[in-house]
Amino acid sequence: MKLKSLIAGMGLALAGATGAVHAADNVKVGFVYVGPTGDAGWTYSHDEARKYMVEQLGADKVETAYVESVAEGADAERVIRNLAAKGHDLIFTTSFGYMNPTLKVAKKFPKVKFEHATGYKQSKNVGTYMARAYQARYLTGLVAGKMTKTNTIGYVASFPIPEVIRGINAFTKGVREVNPEAQVKVLWVSSWYDPAKEREAAETLILQNADVLTQHTDSAAVIQTAEAKGKYAIGYHSDMSAYGAKAHLTSAVHNWGPIYVAKAKAVMDGTWKSEDLWYGIKEGVTDIAPFNSEVPEDVRKMVEAKKADIKAGKIRVFDGPVKDQTGNVRVAAGETMDDNALKGFDYYVEGVEGQLPKN
Repeated sequence: MKLKSLIAGMGLALAGATGAVHAADNVKVGFVYVGPTGDAGWTYSHDEARKYMVEQLGADKVETAYVESVAEGADAERVIRNLAAKGHDLIFTTSFGYMNPTLKVAKKFPKVKFEHATGYKQSKNVGTYMARAYQARYLTGLVAGKMTKTNTIGYVASFPIPEVIRGINAFTKGVREVNPEAQVKVLWVSSWYDPAKEREAAETLILQNADVLTQHTDSAAVIQTAEAKGKYAIGYHSDMSAYGAKAHLTSAVHNWGPIYVAKAKAVMDGTWKSEDLWYGIKEGVTDIAPFNSEVPEDVRKMVEAKKADIKAGKIRVFDGPVKDQTGNVRVAAGETMDDNALKGFDYYVEGVEGQLPKN
């Protein structure tokens, strides 16, 4: 899915809160990426948004730099510090494990603004932002539940943190809503980006009878494996159809561009503030990619109707009843999970096989 097709109608909603851009203003923006820009997934989506920001604001107004494949931890702190020392006004740190390094560097550079993706800690000059990707996950789960023939769906996962667990649960909730007999098997690879491990996990899940695969990892290896093995797959982060035209049913995708534009404008006009943004389908920050022709028309219409209901606020993914995998009711009928509960997910919902690893 092209970035430009995702941002229609979104820019005005975000930009309206940031104020006008003065003609003489300009900004230097740095980005720290956990993977390579060519990963086809998470880092690719952030880098496309960086390019979009430059396109929208003009190369004479915004200068960008990025460092890719930065390990979480001490190396991240070094890279973030170097960007701040080189005069960047705004720095986006785009992986969960960059949270504490970002906060540590921010204390030493109080005039620099920092934005951390997927984190939950803010400070005076550190804001956070995240996509409600679980909404798109749920929609792709509906597709998977309808398309499986074996009732076994494989999920290649990175790390057992709430963000990833939330995605697994939202996907499974969609699967089970349309196919109560289906089960989701999860394999953890303990990496955001490791094509070899992702491929091996996908092959293992196929051997365990999975005929639809999905992922919370960053490469296209799962899609490519499904294509090679004659199975279906659902991508993540970006439209991965180019890596498996027959296998790829759709993807849950991110669109960070409007957020980056709005934050850069806010720095330029002096209205930037530390806040916790969590945008979803309504704001255009998460969506699903076009459907494979193999997806029946009635399934497409059903998914689009659910998407419209989420956008309109008529339904929320974790409206009750929500049961955990042992059958205990965690959210009663007529209730829904609030954001604090969503951000602290530490259990599997009904329909997920296996035990949740301990951090």
